[in-house]
Amino acid sequence: MKVVITGGAGYIGSVLVDTLLKGPKYNDDGELQEGWFDDIYEDELEVVVIDNLLYKQNSLLPYFGDQRFRFVKADAYEWSKEVENHLKSADVIIPLACIVGAPACDKLSEKEVTQINYGQILKITKLLKPHQKLIYPTTNSGYGIGQDGVHCTEETPLNPISLYGKTKVFAEADVLGAKGVSLRLATVFGLSPRMRLDLLVNDFTYKALRDKYIVLFESHFKRNYIHIRDVAEAFIFVYNNYDKMKGQAYNVGLSSANLSKIELCGKIKNYIPNFHVVQSEIGKDPDQRNYIVSNQKLEKLGWKPKYSLDDGIQEIIKAYPMLENNQYTNL
Repeated sequence: MKVVITGGAGYIGSVLVDTLLKGPKYNDDGELQEGWFDDIYEDELEVVVIDNLLYKQNSLLPYFGDQRFRFVKADAYEWSKEVENHLKSADVIIPLACIVGAPACDKLSEKEVTQINYGQILKITKLLKPHQKLIYPTTNSGYGIGQDGVHCTEETPLNPISLYGKTKVFAEADVLGAKGVSLRLATVFGLSPRMRLDLLVNDFTYKALRDKYIVLFESHFKRNYIHIRDVAEAFIFVYNNYDKMKGQAYNVGLSSANLSKIELCGKIKNYIPNFHVVQSEIGKDPDQRNYIVSNQKLEKLGWKPKYSLDDGIQEIIKAYPMLENNQYTNL
């Protein structure tokens, strides 16, 4: 089975590749555990990553000795014949290539962002064959500004505020029209070989350690969160349940973590007591995301996250001596 991942050297892709190539895990009774494909053997897997290495990352170096892994340095949105051939021969396509986040998108023109975030998806859906599985990660920031106390479900109308959110919503519509599956990811946190410290949990924990304080604006704004390793396993869960999930969108987040910024800081203070939080009336979230999310649709199919918000905070704390040596961001 051939899995093609565009943008696979990025924050999520680097963890996903690791999850795939580590192979299946078995319990003491020899039964296959969650986190692997139901219908293939380990040596039947081929993982192809297409990435332009925009951030000069080397996160996938450990896998070049694995015969099941192949890397193509290319822009997923400016297709070469090699890229097209890989996509046409794939059994599973996971398009991660994207300019991620409103601030990063604001550094480019609207045309460039639309071409990268939406144009490649349009191409992929046009070449998609009936047997191919398309699993697309988007963002639940597409919900925009939610209603106070009302959970956003997959039936909630999408109202993206930023260009980033709009391009992801446009792309999702094409994916669903092609009978693919869209995963509306909560704000991701946790460690990755291609680390990002501009994501909220990672960012706040890092600042608590480095600066000992933070100035919050719109501190009451809420959002949902999910650990990066749970995201990786969500892709595998979709593969194993593709026939009953295709053509639909699913929220992917921790149902226990619909938290405001100030509540998140309270969580971090449990581990870093000298973390001082100052609330300010000045400042604005470019995405204006403020909502709580229901993940019941995916949970009812049997998926459940394994990692808590506390797990993510604690691993950032443990990794801090290494993290402070580098700049990890998409900006």
